[in-house]
Amino acid sequence: MKTEQLKCANEAVTRDAGKINPRYRLGYHIMAPANWINDPNGLVQYKGDYHVFYQHHPYSTKWGPMHWGHVKSHDLVHWKHLPIALAPDTPADCDGCFSGSAVVDGNELNLIYTGNLFDDEEKTEVDQVQNRAFSTDGIHFQKDPLNPVIPKHPECGSGDFRDPKVWKHGHDWYLVAGTSHDKVGKVVLYRSPDLRHWTYAGIIGQSEGNQGYMWECPDFYELDGKYVLMCSPQGIEAEGDRYQNLYQTGYFVGDFDYATGKFTHGGFTELDNGHNFYAVQSFKDDRGRRIAIGWMNMWESPMPEQQDGWAGALTLPRELHLSEKGKMRMTPVDELKQLRVKRMLTLSSVEVSGTQAFPDLTDELLEIEATFDLIASNADTFGLKLRTGKTEETVIRYDVRERQLILDRSKSGQGVDDGFRRALLPESNQLKLHIYLDRSSVEVFADDGETVMTSRIYPTEENNGVQLFADDGQVSVKEMSAWRLEDIWA
Repeated sequence: MKTEQLKCANEAVTRDAGKINPRYRLGYHIMAPANWINDPNGLVQYKGDYHVFYQHHPYSTKWGPMHWGHVKSHDLVHWKHLPIALAPDTPADCDGCFSGSAVVDGNELNLIYTGNLFDDEEKTEVDQVQNRAFSTDGIHFQKDPLNPVIPKHPECGSGDFRDPKVWKHGHDWYLVAGTSHDKVGKVVLYRSPDLRHWTYAGIIGQSEGNQGYMWECPDFYELDGKYVLMCSPQGIEAEGDRYQNLYQTGYFVGDFDYATGKFTHGGFTELDNGHNFYAVQSFKDDRGRRIAIGWMNMWESPMPEQQDGWAGALTLPRELHLSEKGKMRMTPVDELKQLRVKRMLTLSSVEVSGTQAFPDLTDELLEIEATFDLIASNADTFGLKLRTGKTEETVIRYDVRERQLILDRSKSGQGVDDGFRRALLPESNQLKLHIYLDRSSVEVFADDGETVMTSRIYPTEENNGVQLFADDGQVSVKEMSAWRLEDIWA
């Protein structure tokens, strides 16, 4: 049923889309037509199409009362904007339709989401509940008259009780949600026969004192014979090069017993080591792949695009696997090769000392693959400089002695002079980099996705291309290729 709030929200986005300054608009990432987005929600495949929803404020470039924006695709590459799916228009979600997930039940597409309810006039205290909406066409949604389907947080939690992720096992549905109690973040489990009547089933994970006061956006699934709990803890203190962002996103790997609801697991590992990655959610597609998408921004980070009429974007879809050592590997889905419009560069068996420039690689949308032979190299550091200008550059550097991959955006343009992010790489005879460069983002996948770094960049100078460099020695480039990529929104 189309409410007046949905009508107004869609009209506002359509109106504001015509006012956008396109200078930083991304070419092949999911964005709203205009105004604010944050968390990806409801990743699902339904009637052959991939659907992605997202947290959306249709009236402003800043966070506000949350709606659910909506895109779909037949191939995970070419996305189409659909009407806004949910607006905060009932007593069970009047202060915002917060994050959640999507599942298919028979012919129905179900959205299970958090209704945000403020508990005080100052709107600082929340008493969040869980709701359901459903659709038979994947576009127009009705809200369950039973809402809220989970009307109260468990005793072990608090009013900060949100971001339900739902899946089916056997004949029952299961749900995990994030909550907090006495500044201890945790993830709680529920069970249901019908998506409408839920029974609390215990805690499957919680902070051990140094892992944050609130665990947002939990996701729980089986992968390569193990179980994975992903979440976004708030309140983890920085430790050296780890946990450098204001908030983190990471995962635990272990074993889960459905009979007892007990999840035994190892330690917490960051999922992405860049500046801008949060609130990741995953789904299993019809081919059996586990695919994840995150918010390609970070709370309280600079967003220069706000002055242009929009804010926020989602990462590329990434296929998930566990390595033999239990480390998460994230790799761009294979369908993204469809973006390749023209091969711009092919190199093989090249030795580089100092700097080698590629002034023809001035496209704003680029994919680069490079493999470096570490045995045949003697440089102290080497790497790539992207979007080079007179004073600006985004640098991907490898420190050979420290085995650290470094993403340096200290000279990447507007508002992003917060320097380095570092990741320790395993010992190896070679370094493989797979890079996606967009107008205002860079995603770096190293060594088949065992290390990933995602950051927003905002260059202001004329693009003079790409450079290979090696400091205090030479680097052996086994092969390197670059492609101009399609602008799917053009």
